[in-house]
Amino acid sequence: MMNLNELTAVCAEAGAAAEQSVSLADLTTFKIGGACRALVTVPTAKACQKIVGYLRKQQIPFSLIGRGSNLLCPDEGYDGVILKLGGALAAEPELQNGLVVCGAGTALKTLCLFACNHSLTGLEFAYGIPGTVGGAVFMNAGAYGGEISQVLESVQVLDDAGNLRELPASALALGYRHSVFMEQDWLILSASVKLEEGCQDAVRAQMQDLIGRRKEKQPLEFPSAGSTFKRPEGSYASKLIDECGLKGLRVGDAQVSEKHAGFVINRGQATFADVMALCAKVQEIVLAQTGYRLELEPEILRTEK
Repeated sequence: MMNLNELTAVCAEAGAAAEQSVSLADLTTFKIGGACRALVTVPTAKACQKIVGYLRKQQIPFSLIGRGSNLLCPDEGYDGVILKLGGALAAEPELQNGLVVCGAGTALKTLCLFACNHSLTGLEFAYGIPGTVGGAVFMNAGAYGGEISQVLESVQVLDDAGNLRELPASALALGYRHSVFMEQDWLILSASVKLEEGCQDAVRAQMQDLIGRRKEKQPLEFPSAGSTFKRPEGSYASKLIDECGLKGLRVGDAQVSEKHAGFVINRGQATFADVMALCAKVQEIVLAQTGYRLELEPEILRTEK
């Protein structure tokens, strides 16, 4: 049983803010989901260590989220604590010993702009990916031929034993939309990336070109979790869905975008159940017609892991 008063006191002692019964729809780009029991904004690594230690000791379910841009939340909500990173863990990036260092709660867009302003190249592909640095590391985010794994040097994590550790990128099992964090109960707190010196005008031009392509081809006017299905080996999810004639397919207010078949969008009042039913229907039809099994890309928030 969660003691919210005790939780609030522990958070206050650690310098963190706690709110009760916060809508998950307000914390995600899909705008779907019920309420969590509490939302805690953590300002420092030490505060995170203290609060997570308390949650683990009390066996209270918790989940760390970024901007909720690759997350689908159940209609019934989350019977636990949602952690978000703030303060020093979401501050402006810094240059340290030839590396760009920032908190995992820092917006990926902020990191890209910092790199551009310092004439550093290597992150142009990530401009426009709507998430945090931590979220990008968690899923090894990528676009337009680039991935976070190509520039990531190291991360600071809070491990499952409550220790703060520095891990090199080589220890993170980074692959296509995958990292070790999907199997380990470790929290990403900060990251260091290694970029090359470049021409600021060229970096800015490429970033503007890629964001222009996103706006032209993707349904950014509707809530979504970005690409809904992972790329199957040998093809593309959007191509397969389009070839099966599924653009515009709808369950409730969840719809396969008519602009980009790889996106399931929320047309207003879509529920978790709507999205899951629609995705299951798309997977079934694509498998029957093409032989490809499509795998969901967004993480699903569940109280029971």
